[in-house]
Amino acid sequence: MPQSEEYHAPWERAFEKILTPFEEFIHRQTTMGVLLIACAVLALLIANSPLLEIYRHLMHMPISLQAGDWRIEHSVHHWINDGLMTLFFFVVGLEIKREVLVGELSRVRQAMLPVVAAIGGMLVPALIYASLNAGTPDIRGWGIPMATDIAFAVGVMALLGDRVPKSLLTFLVALAIVDDLGAVTVIALFYTDDLNLAALLVAALVLGGLVVLNRLGVRRPLPYFLLTVLLWMAFEGSGVHATVSGIFAAWTIPARPKLSPLLFAERMEGMLREFREAHTAERPLMLNPRQTALLWRMTQTAELAASPLQRLESALHLPVAYVIIPLFALANAAIVLTPEAVSDALAGTVAPGIFLGLLAGKFVGIAGSVWLAVRLGAGQLPAGVSLMHIAGASLLAGIGFTMSIFIADLAFWGDEARINAAKMGILAASLAAGLAGYAWLRWLAPPAPATISTEN
Repeated sequence: MPQSEEYHAPWERAFEKILTPFEEFIHRQTTMGVLLIACAVLALLIANSPLLEIYRHLMHMPISLQAGDWRIEHSVHHWINDGLMTLFFFVVGLEIKREVLVGELSRVRQAMLPVVAAIGGMLVPALIYASLNAGTPDIRGWGIPMATDIAFAVGVMALLGDRVPKSLLTFLVALAIVDDLGAVTVIALFYTDDLNLAALLVAALVLGGLVVLNRLGVRRPLPYFLLTVLLWMAFEGSGVHATVSGIFAAWTIPARPKLSPLLFAERMEGMLREFREAHTAERPLMLNPRQTALLWRMTQTAELAASPLQRLESALHLPVAYVIIPLFALANAAIVLTPEAVSDALAGTVAPGIFLGLLAGKFVGIAGSVWLAVRLGAGQLPAGVSLMHIAGASLLAGIGFTMSIFIADLAFWGDEARINAAKMGILAASLAAGLAGYAWLRWLAPPAPATISTEN
């Protein structure tokens, strides 16, 4: 084989013809939304079929971890919602840190509009829900319509392609990240059990250990992982929801690369020169210790040019998006839709409050706060974005699937009737918001100028 030729295994080309389209599908923004919808529909079908009792038995089946005298036992449902979802919150925390340090939220002037929009989009839905449920036990669900599902909202907008300005997508992502931070704060402050001060002290000490790792320049993920597990265990016994540990741990992950881009380029160029000089036509790479050592050094140098935050966010995105969130949907979207259950939900105030909060509250809160901020000179619309675009994005922000269901389980823990009604309101509002937002941006909002159109 000529030295310049790329090697291919006997069946590799044929395999790539099959694999490449699949990889492209996996990495599309809309794919996660499709998978979530499929899992939600499957859960709905199971909940309204003879399989419901088997499903409930599986979700309530206990799973325990034990080491000596230490033992922790929870149901499958609890492990998904409190265990696996910690990874989801960890990734959310990484995204928030990235945006605050170098992204859309890194400059006050640029961050002002999405921050104001997110605050309006949280307050108005909560007020609408609270006004319908004041003085009743149902008031505990006020936090449910505050949340936006970033994956679904961005996925629907991605379906519009070049029709919407790229800067509108960026605005929606920044808004949803601030919204996630608000939702996590609400969970930590208002949806907690009785606090265990001893466990909170342990959590504070472990968190201090994570900060020390950061300050010492530790860049390997294993020490952070081990301390994050301890942090989760401490929060699990503290009364504060355990998934909050994911956010705290994410903020301790180093965000600065070891090497600057120029220094990285200089080192790599030097090693590439040495690699070429060490080449001998008579010996393959495996028998050339000098080239093998240089390859190893180049691999290590490439790792130092990317921050641990970047590497972790990239590594965890696919398992969170395509395993954990679909599992969450499968475990939490099993809504009983019998005539009696639907009638009870419509007669109550939980489902209507959530529906109006997500659909009307997000629209009024986000679009209204943006309009007011622009009129007062406190913010400036992104390039190519009009208030009609903002209105369409405000409707899409009413898709509250993942985080809203999560808060509903916390708000009405153990009350299946209220949880079922809440989930009906969430799904109905999310479907209506998705369709309304798509239709608004497709047919009412002006098309994006050609100079800032997105590329597929």
